[in-house]
Amino acid sequence: MGRSKRKLRTIGPVSNAWAIKIPQFKKEDNPHRLLEESSFATLFPKYREQYLKEHWPLIQKVLEEHAITAELDLVEGSMTVKTTRKTWDPYIIVKARDMIKLLSRSVPFEQAARVLQDNIAADIIKISSLVRNKEKFVKRRQRLIGPNGCTLKSIELLTNCYVLVQGQTVAALGPHKGLQQVRRIAEDTMKNIHPIYNIKALMIKRELAKDPKLKNENWERFLPKFNSKNISKRKQPLKKKEKKLYTPFPPPQQESKLDKQMATGEYFLNEEQKRAKKKKEQDAKHEEATKRRQECRAQAFIPPEEKPVESSTTKTDIDIEEIKKKVEKGLKKRKT
Repeated sequence: MGRSKRKLRTIGPVSNAWAIKIPQFKKEDNPHRLLEESSFATLFPKYREQYLKEHWPLIQKVLEEHAITAELDLVEGSMTVKTTRKTWDPYIIVKARDMIKLLSRSVPFEQAARVLQDNIAADIIKISSLVRNKEKFVKRRQRLIGPNGCTLKSIELLTNCYVLVQGQTVAALGPHKGLQQVRRIAEDTMKNIHPIYNIKALMIKRELAKDPKLKNENWERFLPKFNSKNISKRKQPLKKKEKKLYTPFPPPQQESKLDKQMATGEYFLNEEQKRAKKKKEQDAKHEEATKRRQECRAQAFIPPEEKPVESSTTKTDIDIEEIKKKVEKGLKKRKT
C-alpha cells in the first residue's frame, strides 16, 4: 500500500532518435590537440609499388588536410601514417590506417580516400581460412564475383558499398550497415551458400521497408530459406541389409574353361579345326553385320504409307434401297 507509483518518461519513438545526425568533429572541439604521437604501418606487395609511387603526392595531400603525415618506404615495402601536434581528431589516425590497408589491397586511391569521411568505414574480410581445399576456395571465390562481375555489382548496388575481391581477402568500403551485409554474404559464400539467396533477401527487405504497414512486422515469412541438400554420411540413415536364408550346404562349384570345352567338344579338336571353327564364326558375324547395313540403307528408299483422304462433302457409300423406296412413295402420291 505504501509503494509510490512512478510514471516512466518516453522520449518519442526510437526511429526519431536514430534519425538525428551526428555533428562533425571540428578543430574548435579540441583546442588543446593531442598529447602523444600515434602511428600505424602496413606492408604492400611488389606489384603495388608503381601505383603507390605515382599517387603518393595525392595521398599525402589528402592526409595533410587532417594534419597527418604519411611516409612511403620502397626498400622495406611499407606505408606509415603518423599524427602530428596539429592533429585535432583522435579517431582520424584509425581512418588513415584503414586507408593505407585498402591501398595495399589494390583498392584505387579515389575509393580509399572516402574512408576519411565520418559515415564511411572499411572492412577487410579474410576468406582463405574458411575453406581448406584450394580448388573449392577458387570456385567459391569466383561464385562471389559472378560471370563478368555481375554478382559483385549487384552486391555493391544493394549494400551501397565498394567491394573488391583480391587474392585471399575481400575489401569492402561503405556505411556500417552495408559492411555487415557484405561480410555475411562473403562468409556464407565460402560456406557453400550461393550469394543469390542473400541478394534476394536484401531485395525483398528493401521492398518491404517501403511499405508502412509491414514496417514493424516480422519479415521471416517473406525471406527465402536455404536448405542444404548435401547431407553428411554420418547423418544419412543406414541401409538395412536383407538377411539371407541359412543353408548348411556350400554353393555349387562353377564349371572351369576345360569343362565347358569338353562339353561342346572343342577340347578334342586340332589347332587347324579350331582355327576353321573360329573363322566360320567370324564369317557368320560379318554376314549378319552386312545384312543389317543393307537393311538400314534400304529403309531410306521405302516410301511412307499414304493415308486415304477423307472428304467431308462427298459420301462414297450410297444406299440404293432407300432411294427406291422414296421413288415408289412419290409415284403412289401422283396416282392418288
